Amino acid sequence: MISTPQFYIQVLDNMYEGVYFVDNNRRITYWNKSAEAISGYSSDDVLGQHCWNNILKHIDQCGHAHCRDSCPLACTLADGQTREVELYLHHKHGHRVPISLRVSPLRDEHGNICGAIEIFIDNSAKVAILERVEELEKMAMVDTLTKLPNRRYLETKLPHILSEYHENGFAVGVLFIDVDHFKNINDMYGHDVGDEVLKMVANTLAINSRASDIFCRWGGEEFVGIVHNVTEAQLEEIANRFRILVGTSSLDMGREEIKVTLSIGATISRGNDNSNSLLKRADQLMYHSKQTGRDRVTIKPQQNSFTKAKRPPKLKLQTMLG
Repeated sequence: MISTPQFYIQVLDNMYEGVYFVDNNRRITYWNKSAEAISGYSSDDVLGQHCWNNILKHIDQCGHAHCRDSCPLACTLADGQTREVELYLHHKHGHRVPISLRVSPLRDEHGNICGAIEIFIDNSAKVAILERVEELEKMAMVDTLTKLPNRRYLETKLPHILSEYHENGFAVGVLFIDVDHFKNINDMYGHDVGDEVLKMVANTLAINSRASDIFCRWGGEEFVGIVHNVTEAQLEEIANRFRILVGTSSLDMGREEIKVTLSIGATISRGNDNSNSLLKRADQLMYHSKQTGRDRVTIKPQQNSFTKAKRPPKLKLQTMLG
């Protein structure tokens, strides 16, 4: 059997999982092709770098950074234990990617730890997303910039979803999402950079959602998410997870990183809701988030503050079908 180093490298490069090695100083010594595909970073970008340089910027679902004080690689190098954990890495294009990773120690011929190996897989429903995009493109229902379903698609789809909800009693959650201070991004960096920010946000929403859920670009810097079969508490948790993931994503501009936050309105469908009433309520809740400080989720504000937090008349939602 062939057992040259080149043979093993060829095997590793053809693995579905991302694989990389570090030495005892957490310096990256090997980076396979799948690691490049999942993260966007080539071997030229990372070889010789230390993982604690925050290349992948691993965070958990609460937004806690793991690269500095709770790095699985560092812990395994210290105690020799294998670890498995689910985190979110920072893609080279700025968005967050959910991953499952396993870290194991590497030992020399004397049994001493000489490094570690991390194997990770992409947890996002990429195949379902790509199939959905291809199908919708044929019907002109995809936003050309972000590749998310567009407003036309949601206006067509939501009445059917609500009809199914009324028949079966499944709860439907709606997230109305606005990118905070987006006009400042366009004014400071130009519309090309603004477009990249919108794609970063869209990718984070799409990649980290369930295959059954729908996120669309409503228009401008606004997005709408339809989340199936959730309670109000679950919807609030999901909304905050997206808020954290986008808030910890960044667009690399060379000497600086561009970050944005989200204001989100979240609501659960009610028995008498139609498409317009459901979206209007979510929109008003989103605007409440903006008026009360931005970078937050509003799902049930105080009534007196809710009546004040209405979108200016010139920005009201258009009447929808359904």
